[in-house]
Amino acid sequence: MNFTRWSARFPGTQRRSAARDDRSSVPAARAESVRQAPADAPAEAAPESDDPAPGPSLEALSAGALLGRLPAPVALLHGPDHRITYVNEAYTTAFGPRPCGTPAAEAMPELTELSLLPLLDQVLRSGTSRTVKSRKVLAGNSYTVTCTPVAAGDPDGEPGVLVYATDVTDHAEAAQRLRSSERRHRETAVTLQRSLLPQDLEQPDDLRIAATYQPGGTDAAVGGDWYDVITLGAGRTALVIGDVMGRGVRAAAVMGQLRTAVRAYARLDLPPHEILQLLDVIAAEIDANQIATCVYAVHDPNEGHLVYASAGHLPILVCDEDGTVHRAEDPTGPPLGTGGWVHTSGTIALPPGSTAVLYTDGLVERRSEDIDEGVASLERALSGAKGAPQVVCDRLIRALGVTAEHDDDVAVLVVQHPARTGTSAELFHNASLELLGGIEAAPRARAFAGGVLASWRFPVELCDLGVLAASELVANSLQHGTPPMRLGLRRTDRRLIIEVTDGDDHLPRRRRAEPADEAGRGISIIATIASSWGSRRTPGGGKAVWCEFALPG
Repeated sequence: MNFTRWSARFPGTQRRSAARDDRSSVPAARAESVRQAPADAPAEAAPESDDPAPGPSLEALSAGALLGRLPAPVALLHGPDHRITYVNEAYTTAFGPRPCGTPAAEAMPELTELSLLPLLDQVLRSGTSRTVKSRKVLAGNSYTVTCTPVAAGDPDGEPGVLVYATDVTDHAEAAQRLRSSERRHRETAVTLQRSLLPQDLEQPDDLRIAATYQPGGTDAAVGGDWYDVITLGAGRTALVIGDVMGRGVRAAAVMGQLRTAVRAYARLDLPPHEILQLLDVIAAEIDANQIATCVYAVHDPNEGHLVYASAGHLPILVCDEDGTVHRAEDPTGPPLGTGGWVHTSGTIALPPGSTAVLYTDGLVERRSEDIDEGVASLERALSGAKGAPQVVCDRLIRALGVTAEHDDDVAVLVVQHPARTGTSAELFHNASLELLGGIEAAPRARAFAGGVLASWRFPVELCDLGVLAASELVANSLQHGTPPMRLGLRRTDRRLIIEVTDGDDHLPRRRRAEPADEAGRGISIIATIASSWGSRRTPGGGKAVWCEFALPG
């Protein structure tokens, strides 16, 4: 079939024809110059040249010859059923011979594999070229295909479509390898991030806690968000959430070091603002160019509130049982790692039936709105979020529009102080005695402890151990402490807690008593018979010494 009349419709051919009409322009091809030389010119007069022998001129080539020389597969289709008019040699090599006059849907399965048949219809209707990139056929090769409308050329005068395919298999495979590498890199980064977070949250006796962490975006640059729950003993619990500025493995590594430092300092049982002072120094030593925000809060079941300190972090939210939401309003200090600031502690009520939420900025920060609007949205979502802590976590995530494509990491820590009634309430009791007078306070404390433990229906052996522990703690306080002194006993569903407070801030320590020593054995006895023990300084300038016994069953 002759394609000469199609040549003017191919890109570039009209421009070259115009160039030949302009007598002042350079000839379009070397062959034209040769043809215009005088016929009687002697052969030896021809200029010497190292150029290869000239090829045929452009007008001497038909469209079929041009298309046949292309290394890329080309096919010409006509009519609404896309009958095959022509395929070049490269197309035959790639996909096999294709009979002319047959509809493409029957004879060209590769077009179906590339999902090109609907595209051909669109090109015919619109008269506009369309390109699809990097589509794979069943044989495994990938092609980028351009479909260009052709106005005429069919014997029946029907318009057609020129299909030009480029094999991009190498590029597609390289892109796939790159995507796989990025996916593995991200999975490694996310695994590192999650491994640095607590695998199982500690569950205190008096609180119900759940947490959620969601990495942001689809790239490998995870952030430095973290959270933690640390039981301090005597029923007290530390709650921590923080965010290292920046993204990537470095931020996650700094986060892991800060989380480890928090757990170490928490064992000192210091007030929250003192913990942040220590963390501020550590953050500067780890990386002076990387700062972090953090909230450290402590819950004491005997106090009914959270004592907290914040280093540039977002405020804690507390939702009462009736749905009223309170925001921690005490001022916050600058982020960790900045130095030169004295942090202070504040308090927020956490009564029975209430829920507290600690979170990072990824939950509430949006580029299109002020962060205060995001916090207000979280307050509204929290006021209507009911159920177990994990259910509340999930509802807050959904209400704030956090999805897998979210552009920032999100960490949420939900803490519930359940309101206990009925048989559940019978498992939690408190009793206390003010230790007045001198040495006569010791037998009075033993009698009090024995009566309380018997009323709580503990086994005889546990009652005896409890009375012994109370006696040793009271004796230690009478000998080394100062008034006011107080003995407290607390029962939960899992443990018995005995605590003695006094006005002296000197913390006891366990030491080996020599056989001739008359003192120094009290703390050793406590450490031997109790499940755990400890001491801390109290805000009023005194100290508290406590021990715990795990309940049977």
